[in-house]
Amino acid sequence: MTRSMTAFARAQQSLDVGDIILEIRSVNHRYLELHLKMPEDFRVKETRFREVLQQRLKRGKVECFFRFNINIQQSGEIEINQQRAKAVVRACHEINSMLHQPSEVDSIEVLQWPGVVQESKLDMKPVLQAAEDTLNAAIDELLANREREGERLKGLVLQRVDAIEQIVADTRAKMPQIQDRYQQKLRDRLTELDVEVNSDRLEQELVHMAQKMDVDEELDRLECHLKEMRDVLSREEAVGRRLDFLMQELNREANTLGSKSADISSTNASVELKVLIEQMREQIQNIE
Repeated sequence: MTRSMTAFARAQQSLDVGDIILEIRSVNHRYLELHLKMPEDFRVKETRFREVLQQRLKRGKVECFFRFNINIQQSGEIEINQQRAKAVVRACHEINSMLHQPSEVDSIEVLQWPGVVQESKLDMKPVLQAAEDTLNAAIDELLANREREGERLKGLVLQRVDAIEQIVADTRAKMPQIQDRYQQKLRDRLTELDVEVNSDRLEQELVHMAQKMDVDEELDRLECHLKEMRDVLSREEAVGRRLDFLMQELNREANTLGSKSADISSTNASVELKVLIEQMREQIQNIE
């Protein structure tokens, strides 16, 4: 299955104690790179979350954002640490006794002092299990989005493969005519110069030039690489790296074809090949 590395997914699960919200963003990357942001209460499960992501994703820069919105009605009663609060108030009075213009002790500021207010703790075990379930649901959506975009990318790549195959077929059909025109051009030039040339020597040179212009091997390799691309695109595994390698090989053959060009049509074919290969390469960079 051809999957894109670019996708977005969002999952939410509502519990009695609050709502768990997870957003996953994924972009193309050479390897799998994970970034997780979550409430501190979720940190105990971070290793497990990473294992789940690594098992189900192969490549891409993946960012996960967990949020846990606690239901105030279910968060428990607020308890005041009487001993801590009294100590804070006594400290405030002692400071006021040292000042020329003492200020009144503000009860709100006392409540904000660390350790004065104690909220009854939630049972996080079911919450953490729900967070993992939410992660799996988000990954399901992410993979579905990746597959849909991957199919579109596959279609774009195959369009270029079709175009390259047509260029290869046209170039192969034109090569005998190109060689004949080049040989005739050389003979006409010799006739214009009125130079007496040994016929055997001339034939040797023409054969040598024909060998230098011969691009059958390059065209054969191009066809083999294109067939391999079709095969790779039909596989169920991650194929991005294989396709990237094939782009390098296609580009190599296109360069060789251009270097052997002896006619404007073959030069144009080489340029068109490079343009199509570059277009494919840009799309393949987003394939997992």
